[in-house]
Amino acid sequence: MSSSAPAAGGFTDLSPLSFLLRSAAVFPDRPATSLDGRVHTYAELLARVRALAGVLRARGVEQGDRVAALLPNLPAMLEAHYAVPGIGAVLVPINSRLAPAEVAWILDHSGAKALLVDGPGRQALEAGVDPGALPPLIDVDDPGDEGYEALLARADPAPVGVQAETAVLSINYTSGTTGRPKGVMYTHRGAYLQGLGILAQCELTAATRYLWTLPMFHCHGWAFTWAVTAAGGEHICLRQLRPARGWDLLREAAITHFCGAPTVLSMLLGAPEAAPLAAPVRVFTGGAPPSPDVIRASERLGWDVTHLYGLTETYGPAAISVWRPEWDALPLAERARLKARQGVGTLVSQPVRVVDAELRDVARDGEQLGEIVVHGNTVTIGYYRAPAETDAAFAGGVFHTGDLAVMHPDGYVEIKDRAKDVIISGGENISSIEVEQALCDHPDVAQAAVIGVPDEKWGETPRAFVVLTPGAALTAEELRDFARGTLAGYKLPSRIVVLDELPTTSTGKVQKFRLREIVD
Repeated sequence: MSSSAPAAGGFTDLSPLSFLLRSAAVFPDRPATSLDGRVHTYAELLARVRALAGVLRARGVEQGDRVAALLPNLPAMLEAHYAVPGIGAVLVPINSRLAPAEVAWILDHSGAKALLVDGPGRQALEAGVDPGALPPLIDVDDPGDEGYEALLARADPAPVGVQAETAVLSINYTSGTTGRPKGVMYTHRGAYLQGLGILAQCELTAATRYLWTLPMFHCHGWAFTWAVTAAGGEHICLRQLRPARGWDLLREAAITHFCGAPTVLSMLLGAPEAAPLAAPVRVFTGGAPPSPDVIRASERLGWDVTHLYGLTETYGPAAISVWRPEWDALPLAERARLKARQGVGTLVSQPVRVVDAELRDVARDGEQLGEIVVHGNTVTIGYYRAPAETDAAFAGGVFHTGDLAVMHPDGYVEIKDRAKDVIISGGENISSIEVEQALCDHPDVAQAAVIGVPDEKWGETPRAFVVLTPGAALTAEELRDFARGTLAGYKLPSRIVVLDELPTTSTGKVQKFRLREIVD
């Protein structure tokens, strides 16, 4: 055929909705979700998704409307992942660690038409935000007539299905590394491909029992919300991760896979309940390289740790530190060094590049520093309502991560530094500018500068240096209490140091490298 157009029946739109439809047909009686002993099969999961779709339709949600979800890792959160895009609407997963004012800003910016929330989230919002500024709420913990289960029970189910693959599936807000968070738009096509890539490279099957230690609001749980469903595996939901409960589930539920930042791994490994498991567990980590101590402790317990690298803008993992069998015999220190590298592009991403200022690939010598850039189907199509920021991020036709790295001779990428002034604490990105602005809102603060300092538990935490206005007698604790009004808890400085003046250049720019020199 001379035409490139597909023959009739030779094309269908790609959407992760097809994963649920297939698994409900192929594995109708197999467990799909479980929480505290309550199990729903794949047939029941699809029925609940259709019921939720009916609830949303009855509330006026139409194609293209945004529906937000401020939820922990509950079955309802997974159900929203399919019900919302299944009717052509756009899911807005919100970080449950954000302060009420930050959540309210996202709801307003996204124009959310409805919000799914749990009891604690609802109470925090209504205590910190004018209820009149919130969209209609659906409380998944409410046992009354307007609660989630009651609404599903009396809903008129709506059909859910595959949408146009180029349509926006979700808007995932960043942690605001340059101030206000940006809404990262995902498409159905990108989500479908990322789900398949995770399924293949993380070796998920119908026998998979996946423990939800990683928040589903984080890039859709690094696409495991879609990948586990595609495999027909079981989603073991967990409202809150506590080490003792985590170890109970690892043993009793015979967990095969889970994800988490190195801080989560360290928390579990250091728990009194930590002990070797009966069968190996595949563990995927990201946000920071796993340390040799984490790898050593993991190996003793039968965990097989794989490092993933990515950003919100890349649907989660854009690279994976693929392990080569010939490395098994290497000493621990060398294995740890190799596992800590960010790795190579995933099966569904385009090759990860490290480039200079002219977008020329750096030498594969493990020494020449450049910026990681990416492009392809699993890269965001842009920032919601932010064309200027989108254009800047995609200068030269590639997405600029802001991460500085080297390329090794074997083609594996290794990050050497982070984007300027971004603090990564427990896998969360924190904008030093945002924290500085929050501190400077206090009338007794004349200047503020924030840097990241090493932390044994969180990897990094913010540390602030402030100059007070003349005659002020503000204490560090008073300033921290003031900042709690606008900042999420994890963004609060671990320590605030009062200085007579900040070190600056001749043009008045704060020299943060000098602040790092005085950190004790």
